[in-house]
Amino acid sequence: MPSPASSEPSAAAPWGRDLWWLAVLFGLLFAFRLGSYPLGAGDEGRYAEIPREMIVSGDWVTPRLNGVVYFEKPPLVYWVVASSMSLFGQNEWAVRAVPALFALGGVLLTYAAARRLHGRDAGVISAVVLGTSLLYFALAHIVLLDMAMAVLMSATLFCFILGVRESPGWRRRWFFYGLYVSAALATLTKGLIGFLVTGAVMFLWLLVFNQWKRLRPLYLPTGLLLFLAVAGPWHVLAALHNETWAYRYFVFEHWLRFTTPAASRPGPWYYYIGVILAGLIPWVGFLWPALREGLRGGWAARDKQADRWFLVTWVVFIFLFFSKSHSKLVPYILPVFPALAVLIGAWLAQVRAAGNPAQLRLGLRVFSFISGMLAIALCMVVLRPTLVRGLDPSQALVLRPIAFLMAGALVAGGILAPAFARLRGVGVALTTMVVAMMVFQAVLLFAAPVLNKPSSKALALMVKAEAQPGDRVVHYHAFFHEFTFYAGRVVDLVDYKDEIELEEDAAARASGRFINEAEFRHRWAGPVRLWVVARRRDVKELFADPTFRYHLLGQTEDHYLFSNQP
Repeated sequence: MPSPASSEPSAAAPWGRDLWWLAVLFGLLFAFRLGSYPLGAGDEGRYAEIPREMIVSGDWVTPRLNGVVYFEKPPLVYWVVASSMSLFGQNEWAVRAVPALFALGGVLLTYAAARRLHGRDAGVISAVVLGTSLLYFALAHIVLLDMAMAVLMSATLFCFILGVRESPGWRRRWFFYGLYVSAALATLTKGLIGFLVTGAVMFLWLLVFNQWKRLRPLYLPTGLLLFLAVAGPWHVLAALHNETWAYRYFVFEHWLRFTTPAASRPGPWYYYIGVILAGLIPWVGFLWPALREGLRGGWAARDKQADRWFLVTWVVFIFLFFSKSHSKLVPYILPVFPALAVLIGAWLAQVRAAGNPAQLRLGLRVFSFISGMLAIALCMVVLRPTLVRGLDPSQALVLRPIAFLMAGALVAGGILAPAFARLRGVGVALTTMVVAMMVFQAVLLFAAPVLNKPSSKALALMVKAEAQPGDRVVHYHAFFHEFTFYAGRVVDLVDYKDEIELEEDAAARASGRFINEAEFRHRWAGPVRLWVVARRRDVKELFADPTFRYHLLGQTEDHYLFSNQP
């Protein structure tokens, strides 16, 4: 098999220039408005608060949420977020910069891998396909672990396929070392699937397509030492510092969440089909022709197309793995997107080189149809908000200009891209799609403050400014993750558990911070000032009690802040 470098005009198109422009373009797109709206009330608040508590406690081994050990995931993303906050302050931009930087890294990684596999044009187009895909773009702006996991798993698999293409030597060695390090970092991000899933993809491809002769040398002894040196220390320290960690981490989080409904995140077997199709917008219409052309010859040509079959194996196995799981969430499927981007990008590069826009007909029709449907839906929603459960007229009024701009970008792209394909060629048509999608996505970010769940940030900042050291802050029948981040302190909880893993932390159970309704009423009559945060719906009965005297200090759209003292 010829070296990929020998078939591309690398001297005429330096890598550095492409990487620079991709970094600037997607750096700006992913960084846009990162710090312009409060952290989300669920996952974003949690994945900001855990790093904040690491900074405060100085304990970077045991993650804690609201002062309670939190064993659900390993700490790599917490470490990166905490480092970002240490450099740039405890604010939204510093927190959201982490998924944005990982997303940017994924785009550049996809460019580099696709270029080595299929040439320079394929590299650029694959990177653009990935960075503008709707799901990838959205998760680049949300503080979750899944973007880091997807990028690190992709790095592992890209290093593998590029490594097996190389003859023995320093380049092959470094690809395999990259495989071991990225697998270790993925393991430090979301646990054992970081190497088990990627390992299964590699093994399945080697087995099914009989590629064993390409595996050696794989530098196993030094590679394993490298993997253990990166992934091992935290696991050992976590076990030594926490006697309940091993069961929670290995049994509950890895086995029971996958094989049982323990996490209460069910979904049908076809759950991720819709996620992939919607998440690939605007490129979803090009997926089938890309697969058909990329795998031309089918099973009989599997040896010739072995590298493309590796990308298909990557997508199919991860899809089946997460579809089988009893715990399903939209972001889990993100690791298939870099492989899909390379499949689509390689085909689009071939079409561009051939200069035959007729080959884009199906994809452009799908793009135009989806753009039209989305544009109509956006306008209908803001003009008739009763069509959408949970959207009130005041929100719809705020969203109206944003929705109209988004609809305009989609309609313009849906009309102009097919027209330019006929009049100006493939490159202009694809560029029109990219511009339309980037405008749509940039405008979408202005809707985030309205679409996010109501935040308790304003009340948290009030407590942070006015509460005294001896006061107690209480969350009543709820736990507001973002509140603890903005207030800079842990809180007491009344009759609520949420993500708090009290069963793992005897010291937290004995702290007196987790109380029932009777104890809350007892403390309410005591001398210590209580600052209580609650959802409006949770205190209707409490406030209706004539014997319960309170002082309302603040309120938001969804929350009250009240106290037992003025």
